[in-house]
Amino acid sequence: MKTFGSQIAALALALGTTFTVAASQAADASPSVVIVHGAFADGSDWAKVVPLLQAKGVTVTVVQNPLTSLADDVGATKRVLNNQTGKVVLVGHSWGGTVISEVGDDNKVGALVYVAAFAPDAGQTSGEQGKGAPTPPGISQLKTDGNGFIYLTPQGMATDFAQDLPAAQTAVMTATQGPIKASAFEDKTSVAAWKTKPSWYLLATQDRMIHPDVQRSSAKRIGATLGEVNSSHVPQQSRPAEVAKVILEAVHAVAGDDRDR
Repeated sequence: MKTFGSQIAALALALGTTFTVAASQAADASPSVVIVHGAFADGSDWAKVVPLLQAKGVTVTVVQNPLTSLADDVGATKRVLNNQTGKVVLVGHSWGGTVISEVGDDNKVGALVYVAAFAPDAGQTSGEQGKGAPTPPGISQLKTDGNGFIYLTPQGMATDFAQDLPAAQTAVMTATQGPIKASAFEDKTSVAAWKTKPSWYLLATQDRMIHPDVQRSSAKRIGATLGEVNSSHVPQQSRPAEVAKVILEAVHAVAGDDRDR
């Protein structure tokens, strides 16, 4: 009779073999997509975009950020990148733009897609990104708890974060939001991946969390291919097809680069 230990070892070997075969097959596939969500959200924030990408045969993974510091979110993203084979299109929303700017210099990353996102230079913080621009209305709806984490109020979620979504949906988003450690906005990046990787930027024209002027200047500064969508801060929720279209443009561009090599 096999012992429990030997059964576990056999299972591990079988899984390892399966993973190796899958990895070999995936190496010849199209670029995968890794999505980094923003603050006051979690991975489910992208539930409408993911199936649109999957329907086009794209492998998608959404990082579940701890939102405790830039280093912690970078670490979570790197773990996901390590599990990818072939090239990756790295997508960041809002705070996630800071994360992909830091981790996007990974050799696997073929392109960056910023969605209503921060795009700091090396040595900058997320908190610096709005300097000189009007203060977005949603900032007044941020509340910090006794643990040093920032939450968005129910009113802020409904009128500033996702004002183009039904009240029933924003109520769920309030209940499931991911609070972010306040100090994370003062964490400085050490690299700016957009300097060496092709970038796309989708600007949300009705954004009440990151001013559209900040988004436009960011897209220009990083040399991104700029697109616009008439939406709140969360176009992935209210205009998922348009968000998916931009991501697919980046996927096709990276796949084309790979074929030319």
